Amino acid sequence: MKAVVITTSGGPEVLQLREVEDVAAWDGEILIRVTATALNRTDTLQRKGAYQLPPGASPYLGLECSGVVEAVGKGVKRWTIGDQVCALLAGGGYAEKVAVPAGQVLPLPSGVSLTEAAGLPEVACTVWSTVFMTSRLSPGESFLVHGGSSGIGTFAIQIAKHIGAKVFVTAGSAEKLAFCKDLGADVCINYKTEDFVARVKEETGGKGVDVILDNVGGPYFQRNLESLGVDGRLFIIGFQGGNTTQANLGPLLARRLTVQAAGLRGRAIEDKARIVAEVEKQVWPAVEAGRVRPVIHCSFPLAQAAEAHRLMESSAHTGKILLLPS
Repeated sequence: MKAVVITTSGGPEVLQLREVEDVAAWDGEILIRVTATALNRTDTLQRKGAYQLPPGASPYLGLECSGVVEAVGKGVKRWTIGDQVCALLAGGGYAEKVAVPAGQVLPLPSGVSLTEAAGLPEVACTVWSTVFMTSRLSPGESFLVHGGSSGIGTFAIQIAKHIGAKVFVTAGSAEKLAFCKDLGADVCINYKTEDFVARVKEETGGKGVDVILDNVGGPYFQRNLESLGVDGRLFIIGFQGGNTTQANLGPLLARRLTVQAAGLRGRAIEDKARIVAEVEKQVWPAVEAGRVRPVIHCSFPLAQAAEAHRLMESSAHTGKILLLPS
């Protein structure tokens, strides 16, 4: 099969499409003929040599995909050859075929094309497991997501609005903020020209928001604490701005704040299966009803993975960037 190989740590130019050894479905796994895969920020870190692979993960990039079941391993009961699916991966999506534990596979939701479905598993599982399963965002509460025009952000806006939350977003341009507004965001803040803490306080009458989903890290930590209301919850899923900071922890005690952080890729197979099952139960009906949709910016052939990475690192996109093996 063909797969994108990281020839050495470095810039996008180190990505090359090569012939590699075929993969097979072992016990409890299915083999997917990949229709599309989607880029994630972790892919760029792995390419640079700045991300340590979880034990047993594929050396190839790609944390999600869509496609058709080509083979089924021993013990798999739900899936059969020919099923159209999408899946949460620990790696391997930048290839023509990928093997994945059966519990990390989702059926193709009605109303979504097989290609577009590649942009759903990682964002759906990340947002649902953090914002809802852990931070328990509820109807009537307020929610701030940084990077509202990203893949994570565009999905978070839609699902939070679907459950009845008031949604705040930050983004870096008028165009991106308008895009977020069209998706349902209530309060759109340009982080380059506005103080998001002041704006949150203004819009909430000084109370602050209930839940924040943050991928910036250190530079936003103190400001996030100041933006939360009583019993507020901050969930950190990335460190795009850095992973160190100096902070006044007083607000944690004064307002009973909760701070948590987690990644998705390194979780146990059983934990991922539990999250995937919850996503199918709680999120897929909203997708099939058209209340939540994958937001796709563009797609590239698999051979142009380097160009796709350049686009992601430019931050000029809104939503997901796809790679198509054929």
